Amino acid sequence: MAGDIELQGLLEKQAVLEAVTRLFVATDDQDWAAVEACFANELLFDMSSMGAGPAARVSARSVVEGWREGLRPLQAIHHQTGNHLIEVRDGRATVSCYGIAFHYLPNPTGRNTRTFVGSYDIELERRGGAWRITAFRFNLKYREGNLELETGG
Repeated sequence: MAGDIELQGLLEKQAVLEAVTRLFVATDDQDWAAVEACFANELLFDMSSMGAGPAARVSARSVVEGWREGLRPLQAIHHQTGNHLIEVRDGRATVSCYGIAFHYLPNPTGRNTRTFVGSYDIELERRGGAWRITAFRFNLKYREGNLELETGG
């Protein structure tokens, strides 16, 4: 009996991790329908550490449109996450993890990349048999590289 409960807990944590991973892979692939499917219809969104204003409740569609527009000029995007700490209880989950995002766009300066390093705090709920992100916060530690990548700076 106890083994069944432990196994179920591990399976839930794996499903939560896959939901978070799916978000980053879909973002890198610029598969915006898949990105939107990772979110609840509305979520608490916080990119304030990047200078994007205070945390706010927004629609998944508005997050996707912002990312689509902001990432459109880039030739490649790569997110890597690790050190995942996952807690699951009563159809809700929290994930904290480290994250690095690389942006690549060849330009005349030869300074073709920028890197964002930080951590994520993500909350999810099980809805309709799938885990959906209900809160998303990025905590910037530092950024480096060509911060004016799109303008050729």
